[in-house]
Amino acid sequence: MTIQQLEYLLAVDAFRHFAKAAKHCKVTQPTLSMMLQKLEDELGVKLLDRSTQPISPTPTGEKVIAQARKVLYQASLIKEIVNEEELSLKGTFRLAVLPTIAPYLLPRFIKQLSAQYQGIDIRFLEMKTTPTLAALENGEIDAAIIAKVPAISQFNNHTLYFEQFFGYVSPNETIFKNELIRTSDINDERLWLLDEGHCFRDQLVRFCQMEKVKIHQAAYRLGSLETFMRMVESGNGVTFIPELATLQLSDKQMQLVRPFAIPKPTREIIFITRKDFIRHKIADILINVIQEAVPAMMLSLRAGCKVI
Repeated sequence: MTIQQLEYLLAVDAFRHFAKAAKHCKVTQPTLSMMLQKLEDELGVKLLDRSTQPISPTPTGEKVIAQARKVLYQASLIKEIVNEEELSLKGTFRLAVLPTIAPYLLPRFIKQLSAQYQGIDIRFLEMKTTPTLAALENGEIDAAIIAKVPAISQFNNHTLYFEQFFGYVSPNETIFKNELIRTSDINDERLWLLDEGHCFRDQLVRFCQMEKVKIHQAAYRLGSLETFMRMVESGNGVTFIPELATLQLSDKQMQLVRPFAIPKPTREIIFITRKDFIRHKIADILINVIQEAVPAMMLSLRAGCKVI
């Protein structure tokens, strides 16, 4: 059994197609098929059901694939140990970022990061919280930037900053005339809400006790904060935006922003890694660059704010 065979197995599981897996692994299809056949012969069991379309793992194959992910992740740590000892930035670093964070945070630090650390190779992926935690557990990513949630006890996390939520309100809505938003003010508003699975949405639904509104306003859900903002600007409804988003707005757009009354709902943005994470040099660089890129007042929890 070789590392290469396990890599081929995971590729077939990912693509569910021998030709596509072979192309991904940069080998010919006969070579990939032969190596996987040898692996099955060595183990004395079928790992892949070739009679199905697309190809699927057998029940035993699913267990072997799960273990193979762990083995390959642990094997990858060998190079990372050497790079870390040499204080090297070599190698790709895969960083997942929530879709409600990425558009507003990444532009603030990527240019500085690239200029200051030209040898660094960071691949950014936008992912929701649940897939992010699964990818981190499986070793598919190296680290993530997410909003803090209860289900992170098995990971290491470092607080990056605290970010308030704001209302973005059309002039046609009754609460536009209010200087502050109170949870009792928004029960009858037309809300543009993210789909379930976005912690940004889930946190606000809980905080504002909007379960009835959530069901009633199902037709108003799309999936993008930027789309929601354009809808509000066109004179339709209310949405919620993160604090960093307000720093990208024009003076005209800022007229639509309404802060919450105390306690102001706030999310804690964290940098999260596995417990066996090794690449601390790159992590420290990212954390420092990010914290330099956000306003200093956001680095700590401010008076009147409540993490939700």
